[in-house]
Amino acid sequence: MVWASLQAITLIVSLKMYALFKKEIRYFFTSPIGFTIISLFILLNGLFLTVFKTDYNIFNAGFADLLPFFKLSSWVFVFLVPALTMRSISEEKRSGMLTLLFTKPISVWHIVLGKYLGILFLLFVILLPSVIYVYMLWILGNTTGNLDIAGIVGSYIALFLLVATFAAVGLWASSVSSNQIISFVLSAFLCFFLFFGLDQLIAFIAPDGYSYNGFGFQPHFDAISRGVLDTKNLVYFISIILFFNYITTLSLKSYKR
Repeated sequence: MVWASLQAITLIVSLKMYALFKKEIRYFFTSPIGFTIISLFILLNGLFLTVFKTDYNIFNAGFADLLPFFKLSSWVFVFLVPALTMRSISEEKRSGMLTLLFTKPISVWHIVLGKYLGILFLLFVILLPSVIYVYMLWILGNTTGNLDIAGIVGSYIALFLLVATFAAVGLWASSVSSNQIISFVLSAFLCFFLFFGLDQLIAFIAPDGYSYNGFGFQPHFDAISRGVLDTKNLVYFISIILFFNYITTLSLKSYKR
């Protein structure tokens, strides 16, 4: 009897998480912001990688390399991910749906997890069109198929870990305010600071001769992008993701009281 009750509770919680997961996806594809984010990602990358005469232009590199795409995308996502996450919880607060959600038989942690997994799926969908750049270089290279596939796979893993970390930061920022604009600004600032600013600040205030391995996101992202899946870098990103999801849970528990 007790086991049957536990199974029933687990099923209910799973269904509630799936409902939150679907809600994130449904909103994305039924609102202007979803297609705006996808369009901006494709447009910005397309312009910088193929049109503008910059260091990111893959046709000016002289060899088949997608590293410019991954470097550019990491900066684009600093601002696109906050735009994606800014309403996830703040809108629920503003509309009163979060209070209603607290009355359901689902824990705060599962609420956070359901929303976070929905955001991760959307980020995966946003990244999918970039496969066209792999195909372009595969076909247009001097030797067809002359690509470092292992390096490209490593770079995709690095980029997805980075945007997953941005998503955790953005979800927390969305939980601390019912104003979407405040959530966006806070999230974008933190993503920028943790990706680039933190190491620059340390380098500025550190005494001459002081060496460090990099505390911000960028050194760990660059390391994995080189195709080397070091456990240290994987643990770093996973730890940051778990930390921000944990404090998001604490933020919602505080609001619940």
